Amino acid sequence: MSAKTTASAPVPAPVPAPVPTLEAGQAPAEAVSPLIRGVAVLRQLTEAGGTMSLSALERTTGLARSTVDRITATLTRMGYVRLDGRDATLTPHVMELGNAYLAALRLPALLSTHADRLADELDESVSLAVADRDGIRFIHQATRRRAMSLSFRIGDLLPAERTAPGQLFATEWTDEEWQAWRARRTRDPQNRDFPTVPPPPQNAWSDEDFARRTERAAAENCALDDQLIEPGLVAVSVPVRDPRTARIACVANVVSHTSRHTSADLRETLLPRLRLAVAAMEEDQRRAPQPEPGPPPAGLATWTGASKQELGREFIESLARGLTVLAAFDEGRAELTLTEVAKATGLARATARRALITYEHLGLVAPTPHRAFALTPQVLSLGFPPLSRTSLPRIATPHLTTLTDAIQETTSLAVLTERRDEIQYTARATANHVMSVDIAVGTRLPASSTALGRLLLTGPAAASSGSYALADEEPEQGVRAIAVPIHDRNGQVIAALNAATHVARRTAEECVHDILPALLSTASHIETDLHTAARFTHVPLT
Repeated sequence: MSAKTTASAPVPAPVPAPVPTLEAGQAPAEAVSPLIRGVAVLRQLTEAGGTMSLSALERTTGLARSTVDRITATLTRMGYVRLDGRDATLTPHVMELGNAYLAALRLPALLSTHADRLADELDESVSLAVADRDGIRFIHQATRRRAMSLSFRIGDLLPAERTAPGQLFATEWTDEEWQAWRARRTRDPQNRDFPTVPPPPQNAWSDEDFARRTERAAAENCALDDQLIEPGLVAVSVPVRDPRTARIACVANVVSHTSRHTSADLRETLLPRLRLAVAAMEEDQRRAPQPEPGPPPAGLATWTGASKQELGREFIESLARGLTVLAAFDEGRAELTLTEVAKATGLARATARRALITYEHLGLVAPTPHRAFALTPQVLSLGFPPLSRTSLPRIATPHLTTLTDAIQETTSLAVLTERRDEIQYTARATANHVMSVDIAVGTRLPASSTALGRLLLTGPAAASSGSYALADEEPEQGVRAIAVPIHDRNGQVIAALNAATHVARRTAEECVHDILPALLSTASHIETDLHTAARFTHVPLT
């Protein structure tokens, strides 16, 4: 149905869009209530930017404080949340849920290189977006670093009517989808359901205006955003079509601001290059072989059972088991039957079935024509956006703090500078001693005279497990330091972690015997978080 026909058709009385809630009467009888509540907590933490006090979670979710405490204790056990006093903070490990969706989708892996190359050529931000009901959700961002930069992140949800990609996705809407969009516009005219965008100006545009823009997008196979999100922001979009169905798989979007380009200028100067990039994206989709499914997660049901045995009432086993269902999807496992989900997770078929029923109710999975289930873009709402722009120092700092508390020595993270003749300290945790090593974050030292620098200069030679470097009274008298490497997803040494002490406190042998095992364990934890965060996002080293 074309946008023109839809726009001219009589508009039925708006029907409020269903909103998943905690009331059992509004959920299927077989839905898992603890799983619904746990998802609500993850979504609240996400909308709050990744950190929220337990009392604020109690207030915003409407859950009892004891329930919030048990949920956050369970999420902490799973590694999805870190408790800092009275605050709950999302950790990079929660990104494995969004990674499962992005891997199953395959589009970021296939198309992100083209988007990154286009951003470099145009010197503008380029994004890829998919449809999420009557909104759009970003799955890749290649952002240019400027004083006037863009704040959208992977996983952010925007209303269709205020974006260029939304106009293109609306060209494929059914009557029911147009009706649901109008109902949402009536219910939420200020876009409160989309916290990443500012409220629209009063009477900025009508439903008919969006229908007209959609009709034009259908005719031209492209769309413009002329300051629909906020003044000064402009964008141009082109659909990337699935070669098997010719339907829109995602939309490639170039974003700028009016000091650099007008909307008309975007059409004249950037649109031709964008179309070329999209053609290459579609060709890569056409040529890509079907992926072989990797091994599914192993031992999840056993792990949740053991955690319940250890923690007792504080561990909500049904929540943990339900979340493992999302992690069962991946590249080569984009669609899973109930039997395949049960096999991949080790859960009983009935348990897996109830989890899938719950997720379908919450909009996180959808049935496929092949009697299977697939993840939806809404999985990205579970912690991904606030962590999609994390950095290595932010990932490492909590681990450094834990390490320092354990060994009672100052610990630091450092990287090589671009010239590779100096190291730069990027994170640290200070031990509570009268006399302690005090090197501020940002400090640069000659690489050749520090344990950190020597390790970084060796590069791949330090890739073996258990590698370390020891420096005695360099670059300063009285300081003894031991360092271990940090590897990226490809096994390359990208940073180093050290502990520094006074020579009177520990001998070199004691550093190796007492400190090295803790350093290696901490490096492994940092690498695990880094590898999860960096699977579909760029993680800066500084």
